[in-house]
Amino acid sequence: MMETGQKATITRSYSQADLAAFSGLSGATADTHVPEPLIAALFSYLLGVELPGSGTNYLKQDLRFASPAPLDTALTATVEITRLRPEKHLVDLWATCVTPDGTLVCEGRSLVKAKDVAESPLSP
Repeated sequence: MMETGQKATITRSYSQADLAAFSGLSGATADTHVPEPLIAALFSYLLGVELPGSGTNYLKQDLRFASPAPLDTALTATVEITRLRPEKHLVDLWATCVTPDGTLVCEGRSLVKAKDVAESPLSP
């Protein structure tokens, strides 16, 4: 059962080889930092696989990129439920991505439609 404050996290680093693969698929020019779509993909993974999980559909996403993400650095992406609206099957989440030293790479909100949205009896 989902509840406000529940979190899911993934940590991943991207190498020069990952950048080359991304450039080959997207046509984007290779850079010295992790491209923003690869960072956003971490949130997509969390929402579709971890929280809320399978069957989740994006309705809105608003991300602000605060600083470049360096290559070969562990990036930790987290999503946290900030609001549940079970009557509409909606889940609001706050997303952040940080480096090991706490540098904010990205933050923002996501609104998703999910199956089985029910507030825990302990939720406010």
